[in-house]
Amino acid sequence: MVKPLRPTHQPSGVYHHKVGDMTVTALNDGMFEAAFAYLTHIPSDEAEALHRASFRAIPPWIVISCFLLQTNERLILVDSGCGTAMGPGLGALDANLRALGVQPGDIDTVLATHLHPDHIGGLVDSEGTALFPNAELIVHEADLRFWGDDSTLAGATSEQDRGFVMLARATIAAYRDRTRTLTGGEALPGISLVPEPGHTPGHSGWLIASGGDSLLIWGDIVHMPGVQFARPGVGLGVDVDGDLAIASRRRIFDMVATDRLAVAGMHLDFPCFGHVAKAAEGYAFIPNVWTATL
Repeated sequence: MVKPLRPTHQPSGVYHHKVGDMTVTALNDGMFEAAFAYLTHIPSDEAEALHRASFRAIPPWIVISCFLLQTNERLILVDSGCGTAMGPGLGALDANLRALGVQPGDIDTVLATHLHPDHIGGLVDSEGTALFPNAELIVHEADLRFWGDDSTLAGATSEQDRGFVMLARATIAAYRDRTRTLTGGEALPGISLVPEPGHTPGHSGWLIASGGDSLLIWGDIVHMPGVQFARPGVGLGVDVDGDLAIASRRRIFDMVATDRLAVAGMHLDFPCFGHVAKAAEGYAFIPNVWTATL
């Protein structure tokens, strides 16, 4: 008699999506327990009611994902997840890359949406050594300037905020000789930076275009899908400029809904790909239907 299985974890979090001639692979880095108190411009009980209405778990959990872009010439990573920066249950990027047969030295380029720990924690080890030895780091100029500014460190009053700054600085130092900054426009053939300031000064999306298809990897436009699609005016306490972050969210929502542009996000429900549609109140997210073949 076969002993019944009692799994406690899902299989490896990897999902492929075609954009023209390019393969975009979502790589789940893990999840962490959050709280409605993280949100701004909404009472916690109202946020919880919206969250429950979408049949989500209480307390809320936030997904963290990264993306691997495969072209004929390059292997490009968009963000690197947490590494060891945010505790157990996170930092699955390396294992998921290796499950695909991708070694750290195979990555040619890292595109950073911004320099928060859940996006760059996997770029350096605990000693501050670069984990992707051959990769060029590309990031918005404003984010590099903000995190490297001594006034940002001086203004970090909590242990968490100081940790954010110190990790960003360690990453900047580790990739200093192979970092390229942009303020917009094309970074690589078919890949352009889309400024989305507010969450951080240089928070950016990456627009992928190939063979008549396109996809916007929008970074942290949304953290809690059960709340922020319906209420785009809800922000996050760690937004550097909360009003600007909300303005960027509204602008991006309107753009992708109007243009019917496919999107992917680091904190959308895995596997992260879908479209945004205008709804009676706010917006709605329509996830891609899973397919067995590309």
